[in-house]
Amino acid sequence: MANILAIETSCDETAVAIVSRGRELLANQVASQIDTHARFGGVVPEIASRQHLLALNPLIRKALEEADLDWSGIDAVAVTQGPGLVGALLIGVSTAKALAWALGKPLLAVNHMAGHIYANMLSDKDVEYPLVCLVVSGGHTELISMSGDMTFEILGQTRDDAAGEAFDKVARVLELGYPGGPVLDKLAQEGRDELDFPRTMLEEGSLDFSFSGLKTAVLNHVHNLRQKGEAVNKADVAASFQAAVVDVLRRKTEMAVDRVAPVSLMLAGGVAANSQLREAMEDLATARGISLLVPPQHLCTDNAAMIAAAAWPLFVRNRQDNLDLNAIPGLDLDDIVENC
Repeated sequence: MANILAIETSCDETAVAIVSRGRELLANQVASQIDTHARFGGVVPEIASRQHLLALNPLIRKALEEADLDWSGIDAVAVTQGPGLVGALLIGVSTAKALAWALGKPLLAVNHMAGHIYANMLSDKDVEYPLVCLVVSGGHTELISMSGDMTFEILGQTRDDAAGEAFDKVARVLELGYPGGPVLDKLAQEGRDELDFPRTMLEEGSLDFSFSGLKTAVLNHVHNLRQKGEAVNKADVAASFQAAVVDVLRRKTEMAVDRVAPVSLMLAGGVAANSQLREAMEDLATARGISLLVPPQHLCTDNAAMIAAAAWPLFVRNRQDNLDLNAIPGLDLDDIVENC
C-alpha cells in the first residue's frame, strides 16, 4: 500500500493526513486556529506554536482512527520543513523526527509550496507534463514550469506583496474580519468593478508580480473617503480590487503559457479557492486548448494531505532525510528537490 503519514504546521493550521501511494486519501485531519487569531486580525506566531503543541498528538490519533490503521500500517513519515513560521515548523519537524525514529521508518522533508502544487495529485484528473502552475497564497505568488515530476523552474514571482497578502490587508481595511479572503470574494460578487485601481504589469515581458501599488491604492481610497466622512461602498471596492488582481494573474499566466507551450495548466495555493480566479483560469485553459487542474476546495488551504502527496515521489526515489533535519523558514523549492 505504501501509506505516508504527513504533518503540516507551517502557519496557523495543525494538520495530519495519511495518503496511500500519493493519490488515495485515507485520512485528513485539520485543526483550525482561526478563532484563536481572529481577535488579533492575523496570525500571532507564538500563539500559533502553542496551539500546534496542543493539537498535534490528538490529530495524529484521529488520523489513524479515520484511516483504520495502526502504526504497522505506516510506511513513512513526511513533514513540512519550510517555508513558514519557524516556531510553528519546529513543532511539526520535531514530532515527525520522533515518530520516524520510534517506528524505524523513512523521514521525508517536504517544501510547503511543493505541497500546494501536489494537492492537484489528489484530484480525479491525471497530471500531464509539461505544465505551468500558478501558485497563489498568502505568502507566495509564483509562476512555475514543470517538465516532469518534482522538477520546478520558477518563471516569475512577486517582488513585494503576494496576492494573498494583498487580499488579507484589503479585507482588514474593509473590516471584513479574519481570514478576509473568502469574505472578500463573496462580497465582490455583489459589487461593481468600476474603480480605477492599478494593474501593474512591470517591464515588458516580465513574468514577475507586484501588488504593493494596488494594495496601497485601495487603502488610500478607503482612508480618503473615511477622512471626508463619506460612505465606503465595500462591495464595489472588493469587486474592483479582486478584478485587478485576477486580471494581472490571468495575463501573466497567459504569457507563461504562450512561452512554455504546456499541455496542462495548474492552479495551487490558498487563493486557488477564489471563484473569480478559478473562472479566469478555466477561460484561459479553454482558449489555449489545454487541460486545467485545480485542487478540491478543501485542499486549497493548508493541509497535510498535500504534504503526503508531495512526499510520494521522494519516497519512491528513496530520498529520505536524516534525524538532524531542521526547519527552514525561508526554504526555496530548489533547496529540497535538488538531490531528488
